[in-house]
Amino acid sequence: MRSALPRLRETRDSMSATERAVADYLLGHQMEAMGLSIHQLAEKTFTSPSTIIRMCQRIGFKGYKDFRQAVTCEVAVRRLDQAQERREITRSDSLEEIVDKITYQNIMSLENTKSLIDIGTLQSCVELLRDARTVLLFGLGASLCAARDLNLRFLRLNKPCVVNDDWHAQLLQAKNASQDDLAIVLSYSGETAEVVECVKALRESRAPIIAITRRVGSPVAELSDHCLYTPDTASTAHSGAMATHISQLNVIDILFTAYANSVQALGPPPKAGAVSALGMA
Repeated sequence: MRSALPRLRETRDSMSATERAVADYLLGHQMEAMGLSIHQLAEKTFTSPSTIIRMCQRIGFKGYKDFRQAVTCEVAVRRLDQAQERREITRSDSLEEIVDKITYQNIMSLENTKSLIDIGTLQSCVELLRDARTVLLFGLGASLCAARDLNLRFLRLNKPCVVNDDWHAQLLQAKNASQDDLAIVLSYSGETAEVVECVKALRESRAPIIAITRRVGSPVAELSDHCLYTPDTASTAHSGAMATHISQLNVIDILFTAYANSVQALGPPPKAGAVSALGMA
């Protein structure tokens, strides 16, 4: 069953005003809304059944019935954990509470990331990776750490890859890129000024761009050719940042493994005794 509520939250800002009215009502009255027919929901939100159907289709469902079934199952599974989901780490937490909270938040982050993966987009990204002469990685702060991780993975497959720690070097890298290269840009917010400048330079260089970022309207998302989305997990100062890093690494794992599988499927069988590219050092 597809996760409906994370998709609804992440897509809300790109909806029309009438669709946002429906989304806000559903997010704020989950249990009550699931007992309403499409006509009753339209009356409650001062919209129309056609608006509700469009909203459901926008987030990947056939219609309201399909969407309502997904939300009903999701709420039933998670309602006992909703209070814990909103709790931040406090100084008074015991070690057992810290373990429980961080583990739960990371699990939720992974589940929400899975619900945002579009298989068609992922396939397009894999094809771009196969065709690219060189993979150029961009990111700052924690996103740079994730970029370094991806760089090490590509080295295992002998895929030419470049990552620079210095932002000025990244900018030069973007300006010198070509349409034969592939840029992968990691930015949780999608609004970091230095990263946006690099993406603009990449557009001028005509290099294809894959962004790993939040599913919100941002300069990085709008300028990129393809987006692999991470959930909005930074509502809290510390645990949210950790969950963001986990979701970025999860997307990297998915992208790299899909690419590695495609390369191995197309190439000759590995030599006897060779270490798998998917293995850990």
